[in-house]
Amino acid sequence: MSDPDCIFCKIVAGELPAAIVDEDELTVSFMDISPATRGHALVVPRRHTRDLLSVESEDLAATAAAARRLATRMGERLGAKGVNLLNSCGAAAWQTVFHFHIHVIPRYAEDPLRLPWVPTAGDPDEIAGAAQELGRA
Repeated sequence: MSDPDCIFCKIVAGELPAAIVDEDELTVSFMDISPATRGHALVVPRRHTRDLLSVESEDLAATAAAARRLATRMGERLGAKGVNLLNSCGAAAWQTVFHFHIHVIPRYAEDPLRLPWVPTAGDPDEIAGAAQELGRA
């Protein structure tokens, strides 16, 4: 199930480019183009669903498991000292793409990030470098 107007559905379908760093039967993980920190990625279920309140339990569990898998990889490959998982549910909570997703934000010793961050376009080369390091083993 997908939404033809959803940017994340288009990424899942391969219709829009993305730096995909992990995928399985139920989820796709790709780099955020407006990263809060180096390595910031998004995990989405393949099936379109609007938000946390409507996601099927199976997709929620698979998305959480994929986020944990990616968080582990961030520590191993990027040297992250911690991770923030963030979900925005509804416009009032800063949700801007209405396809359920989890932000996986690696944290580094003394990084200056304070949440919520104001998304701004990231450096494409830096995003590509982090994606290569996080890519599938």
